[in-house]
Order: sequence, then C-alpha cells, then structure tokens
Amino acid sequence: MNIVKSALLAAVIGTAASAFGAASAFAQEVTLKLHQFLPAQANVPRQVLDVWADKVEASSGGKIKIERYPSMQLGGKPPELMDQAIDGVVDIVWTVVGYTPGRYPRTEVFELPFMMTNAEAVSRAYWELFEKDMKDNEFKNVHILGTWVHGPGMIHTNRPVKVPGDFEGMKIRGGSRSVNWLLEALGATPVGMPVPAVAEGLSKGVIDGTTIPWEVTTALKVPELVQNHTEFTGKALYSLTFVLAMNKDKYDSLPADLKKAIDDNSGMEFSAFAGKTQEAADGPAREIAVKRGNNIITLSAEETAKWREAAQPVYDRWIADMDSKGYDGKALISEAEALIKKYSDAQ
Repeated sequence: MNIVKSALLAAVIGTAASAFGAASAFAQEVTLKLHQFLPAQANVPRQVLDVWADKVEASSGGKIKIERYPSMQLGGKPPELMDQAIDGVVDIVWTVVGYTPGRYPRTEVFELPFMMTNAEAVSRAYWELFEKDMKDNEFKNVHILGTWVHGPGMIHTNRPVKVPGDFEGMKIRGGSRSVNWLLEALGATPVGMPVPAVAEGLSKGVIDGTTIPWEVTTALKVPELVQNHTEFTGKALYSLTFVLAMNKDKYDSLPADLKKAIDDNSGMEFSAFAGKTQEAADGPAREIAVKRGNNIITLSAEETAKWREAAQPVYDRWIADMDSKGYDGKALISEAEALIKKYSDAQ
C-alpha cells in the first residue's frame, strides 16, 4: 500500500512540476523589439528610451525584455518606422511624426513657428490633445506610449543668419512640413531629409544648413561642419513632434500585469519627462559649439518678433490646409495655445 501511495504521490508531484514548468515557461519573458533611427549613444536613446525600457523591464518583474535596435538596424528608412509598428514588423518604434507629412495632421499644431514655450509644457499639452482628439482617430491603428517635443528648434548654417532675408538662396534641411513651409516663406530652398543624413548633407554641400535643436548637434557633429548658429528669444522658432508607438495587436495580446508594467511607465508623465530630458541636453551640446569658438547669434525679443511676422504665411497656409481636411485650423491653434499656457503657468 505504501509503495502504491508513494508511486501515486510521485506521479502527482511529477504532473504538478510539469504544469508549473509549463506555466513558468509561458510567463517567462515577452521580448519586444524597439526600433529607432539614432545611434545608441545619442541623447534620446540613452537618456529617454533606455530609461523607459529599463523601467518597463523592472516593473514587469523581468517578464518583459525590450531589445533596442538603433540606427535602423532592423531595416527600412526612418519614414517607414510608423508603418513598421502598425504592421507588426517591429513591436515598438520611436519616430518623428513629421517623417510622414500630413498623415497625422493635428500633431502639426505643436510644430508651428513660435508656438513652443518649453518642451515639458508642450509635451504635456500634446499628450492631453492626443488623448482627447487623436487617440481614436489619426492614431487608432497603433498604441501610443508617449508624445513629446524636443527643445527649441534653431538654425545651424555655413554663413550667418540674423534676419529672415539672410535665408535667400540657401538650401536648408527642415524636419517637418511646417518647417519646410517656413523655410520656403523666408526665401530658402527646403530640403527634406531624416536627421541621420544631416552630417553627410552638410559635409558634401548638399545643404547649407539645418534646423535642429542643440541636443542632437553633438551626435551629428554639426558644430564641426558649420560655424554659425541662430537661436531665438522667447518662444522657439519651431519644434518637432515625436511618438513612442507600439503595435496594437502586440499590446492587446499581453496579460493584464504586463500591460500595467507598460502603462505605469507611459502616458502624460513619461511624455513630460521625455520632453524635459531632451531639452536639458541642449545646454551641454551648445557648450561644445561655444568652446569651438563658433558664431552663436542670439536674436533679441524685437528681432525674434520680425521672424514671427515673417512666419504668418505658414499659419495661413496650415489653417487653410486643415480646413480642407475638415478640421477647424484656427480653433485647433487656440486650443493648443491654451493648453501650452496652462502647463507653462503650472511650472
């Protein structure tokens, strides 16, 4: 009898162990691939994306592993990143929304000239407007984890630019549709190219300058390639919108605890952190240009106002374009300005 009991007990334990092993294997790790366009050592991958990924992994108790693929290592070009996330080619992407011009039109309100106060406030405003108007519309085919903007966009050129007329005849890289419209309105020839192509474009003379924030100039070696930098007082010349986006089916397939690990580290506060962190990297990058003895032109409030006046055609063009798509362009600008003011005043 004891032998029979022992055999039965061993069988029960064996079955339980097998079941436990299977459950452990099932609950072990979900591996997510994060794809983006900048080198791993650039500020955003190091200071924002890696921080986010590490926190998600920790919050999941090790059940989620996020593999990071910089510099388009999984193939394709930067403008294809959003479709890679939508189609499930990769699980998560970080991308510039403006790489797909006109596809997510309402995000562009935060890219308009002289809308931006600071990256944290604008990133909060962006997330609020995304949740209210864009989540179930433009972005319904993808799960958005964060929305933010970079620090003040400015001008880096091979000859000094102080007044709008100085752009005449220059070939300038713009990062979005509205930035290219601005360049065009100011007499420059806008050249569309993703950020990673800027260094080669400058070194080969394909472009005479570029519009980017200070923080990314280090990775692109811009202070070595051009010696003139134009920055503005008050609201920034422009900013670009970013999203951290996840394949919707992949997110929906996760168990509740793993969704929570992602949700707890995403959304409004993550967006604000990302924008603030990205802007904080501007100072150290600017210092590199200062130490090189480059010509940094800081326009006064009065000089900046002339640029804002020269940028009015961009507003008119954007409002008309939005109206043609069934949106109220003026109302959207007013709403974005109110949200930006709310979050700026709260700081």
